[in-house]
Amino acid sequence: MPEFRVIYNRQRKWIFYLLSIYVLGWGFTSYKTIFSGLILGTCFSFLNLWMLVRKTERFDKAIAKGKKVASLGSLQRMATAAIAAIIALKYPQYFNIVFVVAGLMTSYFVIMIDYFYHAMKIHK
Repeated sequence: MPEFRVIYNRQRKWIFYLLSIYVLGWGFTSYKTIFSGLILGTCFSFLNLWMLVRKTERFDKAIAKGKKVASLGSLQRMATAAIAAIIALKYPQYFNIVFVVAGLMTSYFVIMIDYFYHAMKIHK
């Protein structure tokens, strides 16, 4: 399981890099709603990633002890995505809903890119 934590820390670093680029885009361009939508969506995406890691660690510990596990919290992660969408719909002058949804997918893109990058690195 320590390897799992290393993977999460690496992905967290890349999400923070993306967030810093989004903040710079928000600050220095005229596309405020686009970048604020990306920031909001990516923050909620990071929250979903963190919850998934926490639930997965609990799942691993429970399986190791031979206990039953209810779920990995899919409904909870969908609810946080819905909250981000509701915020964007409530304040369309600040957040672009399309880019909030794109930001919500950020952690999944980071996971896939991280996997392929390290798979290619290992096979070299």
